[in-house]
Amino acid sequence: MDKLGAMQAFVRVVDAGTFTRAAEIMNVPKSAVTRQIQALEKVLAVKLLHRTSRRLSLTEAGTHYYQGALRLLDQVSSLESSVAGATQSPRGKVKVEMPGALAYSLVLPALGAFFERYPDVQLDIRIGNRSVDLIAESVDCVIRVGPLLNDSLIARPLGFLGMSTCAAPGYLEKYGRPNHPGDLACGHTLVQLVSPQSGRAFAHELKRGEEVVTISGSHQLSVNDSTAALTAGLAGLGVLTTYTFLVSAHMDSGALVAIYPEWRGEQIPVHIAFPENRHVASKVRVFMDWTRELFACYC
Repeated sequence: MDKLGAMQAFVRVVDAGTFTRAAEIMNVPKSAVTRQIQALEKVLAVKLLHRTSRRLSLTEAGTHYYQGALRLLDQVSSLESSVAGATQSPRGKVKVEMPGALAYSLVLPALGAFFERYPDVQLDIRIGNRSVDLIAESVDCVIRVGPLLNDSLIARPLGFLGMSTCAAPGYLEKYGRPNHPGDLACGHTLVQLVSPQSGRAFAHELKRGEEVVTISGSHQLSVNDSTAALTAGLAGLGVLTTYTFLVSAHMDSGALVAIYPEWRGEQIPVHIAFPENRHVASKVRVFMDWTRELFACYC
């Protein structure tokens, strides 16, 4: 029996939660994974998993073995990376998840420079801002905007994203330009952005000196995606409050007009995060380092 391979299969089954999902991630038949775990339990002479038709759970011995296997596999991965890193550039696939606004406007347009620097790294970018289980879904790292809700992740700050309030010239010609944030509550329409996770409307604050005002008002349109909100704002469908990096070029061109330039919008934290208790491979580390360089230009 390939004990190291069986150990890797066992860890993958525990992380994935099912034999079927583990087999899909490993790209092997489910029967092969089952045989590996059965052979491992036979060699160890202990039962590692409680199996039911719906779920798996670790036995006491399984919990102890899983924790030890994680440490050992991380050591093996670290050793291999350190040896390979001395003779070759980072290579392999990195699976990343990030919100669409960051992907479309910041990361994807700049990836040419990353690929020139690391031609052997392949990126698998998934669009989303979910509270995803990185281990179960084999995600190497995530970029998150706003507070992190998953305590099992190790986060590295990328900076803060500024917010701007603006509207299309056609909208302002039709409804007038509000002089104070409080004016938006009467006679104006907002493009309302809601959380893709909870569906709750985002509330944004503007500050001027000691004065703090929460933007509020009526809306005819709500969307759960920042890029969709930008498109609505450009179409003159309402007053838009969104990330400055999304609207700066449109404000420079005149397609959008800053309404309250003397007021300061919120500063939203952004992080790149990866699972704790996991060795960070060189291919993942170089992407994370490059991302921090990229965001330093915008945050």
